[in-house]
Amino acid sequence: MFKTFINALKIKDIRKKLLFTFLMLVVIRIGSQLPVPGVNRDYFSQWFAAQSGDAFSFFDAFTGGSFTRMSIFALNITPYITLSIIMQLLTIAIPKLEEMNKEEDGRKTIASITRYVTVALALIESTAMAIGFGKQGLLDSANFTAINIITIIVAMTAGSAFLMWIGERITENGVGNGISIVLIINIISRLPADIKTLYSQFVSSAANVGKAVVAAVIILAVILFTIVLVVLLNGGVRKIPVQYAKKVQGNRMVGGNNSNIPLRINTAGVMPIIFASSLMQFPVVICSLFGVNEGTGIWFHIIKALQSSYWFNKETPLYSLGLLLYIILCVFFAYFYTSITFNPMLVSDNMKKSGGFIPGIRPGKPTTEYLSNVLNYIIFMGAVGLIIVAVIPFFFNGVFKAEVSFGGTSLIIIVSVVLETMRQIETMMVERNYKGFLDA
Repeated sequence: MFKTFINALKIKDIRKKLLFTFLMLVVIRIGSQLPVPGVNRDYFSQWFAAQSGDAFSFFDAFTGGSFTRMSIFALNITPYITLSIIMQLLTIAIPKLEEMNKEEDGRKTIASITRYVTVALALIESTAMAIGFGKQGLLDSANFTAINIITIIVAMTAGSAFLMWIGERITENGVGNGISIVLIINIISRLPADIKTLYSQFVSSAANVGKAVVAAVIILAVILFTIVLVVLLNGGVRKIPVQYAKKVQGNRMVGGNNSNIPLRINTAGVMPIIFASSLMQFPVVICSLFGVNEGTGIWFHIIKALQSSYWFNKETPLYSLGLLLYIILCVFFAYFYTSITFNPMLVSDNMKKSGGFIPGIRPGKPTTEYLSNVLNYIIFMGAVGLIIVAVIPFFFNGVFKAEVSFGGTSLIIIVSVVLETMRQIETMMVERNYKGFLDA
């Protein structure tokens, strides 16, 4: 990977794209430090630290700490990600949007709709944050005026729209998917602080050098094991062999070639974890904003069980039942998301029309059933792998109190984006070699 990157720097066109991407990332990190005018940042930092659960940690990790600092990028690109997922689901569910998505002009129209609705969603979220947090102390009584509230709303909405614009510019003029690049730099920006926390908590505070070394080795081993597992999940593919029958076209015999259908082990990517985490954290966030997350009733215990920071805690083992719900949701969303993105019947029909068949399987309904059975097995294996990656940080957090912002979701996103970006760089290098050959 590093050799590919070094070779890419030797090519002028790719070097310019990499430099443009780097400069955009610098702009993002600078903007993440600029505070929203008029807010009390000390209050918000104290309020965030007082939150006992992980309801807002997931969101703050995706914003690169901009949320806790109440910077102009506090919302970051989360509104765009939310709308992109919703539009992707609607594209599958609504036939009109599905037809539009098959045409280039239709895809541009869907992209435009996503942009406008993203700004509207950012406006709604910033309004709720400005008014809700403003009443709780984000703005003192002297500054809690209509002008200051409007200023906060405009600043955060503009910051989210600006990041969306930067993401699109990176896609056009830089390297990789712009939105993914913005997301990954936010997550990576929190890693040094997390590593420092682990070092001070387990290594520097160890009773002697031997225990410090053992703690450091265990931390590195767990991180490397998780990364390797994520790489295997992203790279694992089950190839279904396909043969095409020979047929006569004019005076030629065509067909008879072999191909395959690549089915990824992790067919749904990181979506099951995001859906499951978001669904479980939604009631926690609502209760935190309205100050009803404390008490002794049954609802209080349910809220605690929904938060991963209470799982694997030997003092409150009952709350670990929330992990069972999390696992069920991950498996469910893995099957659900794959079912709307991969249609075995459509694949079977296309194979039949083109004269293709799976060796030993008859075309038509038997092929559809075979693909469905293989897909169900693959989805389950991928979901198990995702759950292992996601649960590892929860385990060490609950047992050893290793509180870090990055988890299985963050690692999956980082590895996936890095691998995809490197593949794109390799493709650009191959295309350049082909152009040079043709020009010669």
